[in-house]
This record gives sequence, C-alpha cells and structure tokens, in this order.
Amino acid sequence: MYESHPIFVQPENENVRVWRYMDFTKFVSFIESRCLYFTRADKFDDPFEGSSPKMNVYARNDLPLDVPPEHQGVYLKNMTELGPILQIWRRYHALNCWHINEHESAALWKLYFKNDEGIAIQSTYRKLRDSFTDDEKVFLGVVKYIDYEKEGINTNSFSSFVHKRKSFEHEREVRALVEKLPISESGCGYDYRKETISHGVKVRVDVEQLIEKIYLAPGTPSWLANLVKSIAKQYKYTFEVEHSKLDQRPFF
Repeated sequence: MYESHPIFVQPENENVRVWRYMDFTKFVSFIESRCLYFTRADKFDDPFEGSSPKMNVYARNDLPLDVPPEHQGVYLKNMTELGPILQIWRRYHALNCWHINEHESAALWKLYFKNDEGIAIQSTYRKLRDSFTDDEKVFLGVVKYIDYEKEGINTNSFSSFVHKRKSFEHEREVRALVEKLPISESGCGYDYRKETISHGVKVRVDVEQLIEKIYLAPGTPSWLANLVKSIAKQYKYTFEVEHSKLDQRPFF
C-alpha cells in the first residue's frame, strides 16, 4: 500500500498524467500478473543511482561541533564506511519509474523502442498512488534533478533515490520505491550478507484503477493493435486502446 514520506515530493496537481513505456511482452506480463515490476536500484544503467553528490561526500570529513572529543574518532570512522554501505544499500531498494507529462513523449518512444511494438500505459498520479494493493509499503514522489558537482541533498536514507543528475531532466520522472531491509536474525541491526531482492519485486496493483488509457507506439501495425485489444477483452478490462497521436496526419 502507498505510504507517505516527507522526502517524497508530491506534484502540485495530483491529477497530472503519468506514463509508463514498455514493450509488448512486458505489457502482457503486467496484465496477467496484475503487478508492477520494481527493479533493484543497482540494476539500472545509471551508475549514479542511489549515490550521493560530491558535496555530501566531502562533508563526511567535517566534524560537527556537537561531537565530543572522545567520540570524534568513531564518528570519522563511521563516515569513511558510509560510501561502501550506501553502495550495498541499493540492493535493498527497488524502483518503478513513470514519466510525468500531459502528452505522450516522442523522445521517450524513440529512447525505449527500436521497433514499433511499444506500449504506453497512461494514468494519473493520483490513480497510480491509489492503485497499490500489495502489503508492501510503497513510497511515491517526483524526482528532483540537481547538479551533483555543486549541490547537496538531505541525508535521509531515501534522498539518494529521489534525486538524479540534471542530464536526466528530460525524463521528468515519478518514482515509486519499495524498501526490503536485511534485518539480522536477532532483530537488531542489519545483516548485509542477506539478499532480500534478487533482481526486482512484483507489487500488486488494481489494474482497473491504474489504467486510464493504453497508447500504441507510432507506426504500430494493425495486427498488434487488434492483439492488444483482444488481450484486454480476454481479461475483461474496459480501458481504451489508441494509436499514438504522433501518427496523426498534419493539417497544412
């Protein structure tokens, strides 16, 4: 179920449209399983995923004024170990990413699909937020894009997952997150030898609540459009299936 958290920034308009681009096989898997797939954070292509900006890393060498002299050595030691821990920390967080935009994105169609078999689920932020039916806690918010050379982030453990470099600003990402921490057998502390997420996590959703409309990639052949409609009918879904508006002919 969705759970609010102050680190996760909410959009000004909760009814703004959000989009999830996927290929046909992933769409079928989603329809059959009624689950969104959350990918483990360290499995993304971006090596900066879950990392800290330079300013935060350098700040670990600074001693806060309120640290007593007898604890300063331990504090600095903990700070030197923080980087490797944050790298490991990514293994216990999984992400599901959406694009926030009132219109479909030609750039994202080209980025994610090399053929004409792409599909975009169109929903709204509110419907996405309210669609989670799984027992897993799901956090949701808008990604903030910053300069990792010059800006810092909050030190909360979730912060590194809701910030990305400005180079990715075109993604306009809404990000859902699941955390599965490696609690030790004693219940005290973490056991980083444990694996709680192998590659990803399937999170149950109310498909009828989530999907507002399905868009087919530009140039999608009619047979694929008919197949998608047939699959939707087979599972008794009533959402609309449309061709990409990028296929419309110009007016002149």
